[in-house]
Amino acid sequence: MGQTPAETIAALRGLDSCAVSDALDTLGLPGAVMGLAPMWPSGSVTAGRVRTVSAAPKSSAGPATHIATSLVAGADPDDVVVIDNHGRRDVSCWGGLLAEAAVQRGIAGVIVDGACRDVQESAALGLGLYARNAVSVSARGRIVQQAMDERIQVAGVAVAPHDYVIADVNGVVFVAAEHAERVVGLAQRIVEREARMAEAVRAGRDVSEVMHDSQFPTVTAE
Repeated sequence: MGQTPAETIAALRGLDSCAVSDALDTLGLPGAVMGLAPMWPSGSVTAGRVRTVSAAPKSSAGPATHIATSLVAGADPDDVVVIDNHGRRDVSCWGGLLAEAAVQRGIAGVIVDGACRDVQESAALGLGLYARNAVSVSARGRIVQQAMDERIQVAGVAVAPHDYVIADVNGVVFVAAEHAERVVGLAQRIVEREARMAEAVRAGRDVSEVMHDSQFPTVTAE
């Protein structure tokens, strides 16, 4: 019997992005992305199931539905909003009003491959926010939502709706849904192994021995 999504999310929240990245490395799977960082120092882990939005430049005159509003309005608790704005740093696609609505829906966090704004409002709400940078420039009149709940690319990594994600001060790591149970189980064993190694250092063992390559046997997912 496999883990439920709730069990997987709870397990991820007990880990960190480094352990999950190490598990992916061991299994030869992609997932860790470069260039995204927490926009405020929450000190906690953001984890949940991915809901995707892709953005594109506004190409016609007249009003348009603001990016991500329809997704946020229908989101479930523990969803994580992931916005693909193709790494653009010059215009925000996440701000304070969206953050207010996200918290009302129980959204676990927001990841933007691009820029955000109103960081102080997300921080005040306790909403984990990860992006390339913050900028004051609004999305309104500049970019629109292109698609929702479709496969996207985040910093070169393919991400699908209902995949999993973990983000913290060390970075952002995605886990494909079909590999989640195996990756999480392996990450937990990696954490346990490193705890034993840390205890050995505290007990006075030479760190060069503790961290020697021979002490890092291939950890299987069996």
